Amino acid sequence: MAPSIEEVGSELQETAQELLSRLKSRQLFQSGWDIAAFVVFLTFIGTVLLLALLVLMHCCCCCCSSSPPKRRPKGVDNLALEP
Repeated sequence: MAPSIEEVGSELQETAQELLSRLKSRQLFQSGWDIAAFVVFLTFIGTVLLLALLVLMHCCCCCCSSSPPKRRPKGVDNLALEP
Protein backbone atom coordinates (compact mmCIF):
# COMPACT_ATOMS: atom_id res chain seq x y z
CA MET A 1 0.00 0.00 0.00
CA ALA A 2 1.16 3.55 -0.61
CA PRO A 3 2.93 5.35 2.22
CA SER A 4 0.97 7.99 4.05
CA ILE A 5 1.66 11.69 3.74
CA GLU A 6 3.17 11.76 7.23
CA GLU A 7 5.65 9.00 6.37
CA VAL A 8 6.71 10.75 3.17
CA GLY A 9 7.07 14.04 5.04
CA SER A 10 9.21 12.45 7.74
CA GLU A 11 11.43 10.75 5.13
CA LEU A 12 11.92 14.06 3.33
CA GLN A 13 12.75 15.77 6.60
CA GLU A 14 15.31 13.07 7.48
CA THR A 15 16.89 13.35 4.04
CA ALA A 16 17.09 17.12 4.34
CA GLN A 17 18.66 16.85 7.80
CA GLU A 18 21.24 14.35 6.48
CA LEU A 19 22.08 16.64 3.58
CA LEU A 20 22.44 19.65 5.88
CA SER A 21 24.70 17.71 8.24
CA ARG A 22 26.91 16.69 5.31
CA LEU A 23 27.09 20.29 4.15
CA LYS A 24 28.05 21.48 7.63
CA SER A 25 30.78 18.86 7.95
CA ARG A 26 32.00 19.67 4.42
CA GLN A 27 32.07 15.97 3.63
CA LEU A 28 29.50 15.51 0.88
CA PHE A 29 30.88 12.22 -0.40
CA GLN A 30 31.36 9.38 2.03
CA SER A 31 32.85 6.84 -0.35
CA GLY A 32 34.42 6.43 -3.74
CA TRP A 33 31.11 5.24 -5.12
CA ASP A 34 29.52 8.57 -4.22
CA ILE A 35 32.21 10.40 -6.15
CA ALA A 36 31.90 8.05 -9.13
CA ALA A 37 28.12 8.44 -9.23
CA PHE A 38 28.48 12.22 -9.09
CA VAL A 39 31.00 12.20 -11.95
CA VAL A 40 28.69 10.03 -14.06
CA PHE A 41 25.79 12.35 -13.29
CA LEU A 42 27.78 15.45 -14.26
CA THR A 43 28.98 13.77 -17.45
CA PHE A 44 25.39 12.93 -18.39
CA ILE A 45 24.19 16.48 -17.69
CA GLY A 46 27.12 17.94 -19.64
CA THR A 47 26.39 15.69 -22.62
CA VAL A 48 22.71 16.63 -22.63
CA LEU A 49 23.57 20.35 -22.44
CA LEU A 50 26.12 20.01 -25.24
CA LEU A 51 23.62 18.24 -27.49
CA ALA A 52 20.98 20.88 -26.74
CA LEU A 53 23.48 23.61 -27.62
CA LEU A 54 24.34 21.88 -30.89
CA VAL A 55 20.65 21.57 -31.79
CA LEU A 56 20.10 25.27 -31.07
CA MET A 57 23.12 26.23 -33.15
CA HIS A 58 21.91 24.06 -36.02
CA CYS A 59 18.42 25.53 -35.90
CA CYS A 60 19.58 29.13 -35.62
CA CYS A 61 22.43 29.03 -38.13
CA CYS A 62 21.16 26.67 -40.82
CA CYS A 63 17.49 27.56 -41.01
CA CYS A 64 18.02 31.29 -41.45
CA SER A 65 20.24 31.07 -44.52
CA SER A 66 18.55 32.34 -47.69
CA SER A 67 20.28 30.00 -50.14
CA PRO A 68 18.36 26.84 -51.04
CA PRO A 69 19.97 23.54 -50.16
CA LYS A 70 22.15 22.05 -52.89
CA ARG A 71 20.87 18.84 -54.41
CA ARG A 72 23.32 16.16 -55.37
CA PRO A 73 22.51 13.57 -57.99
CA LYS A 74 21.74 10.20 -56.50
CA GLY A 75 23.45 7.07 -57.66
CA VAL A 76 26.79 6.34 -59.21
CA ASP A 77 27.75 6.44 -62.86
CA ASN A 78 28.88 3.00 -63.89
CA LEU A 79 31.31 3.62 -66.73
CA ALA A 80 31.72 -0.13 -67.33
CA LEU A 81 28.29 -0.23 -68.95
CA GLU A 82 29.16 2.43 -71.54
CA PRO A 83 29.54 1.02 -75.10
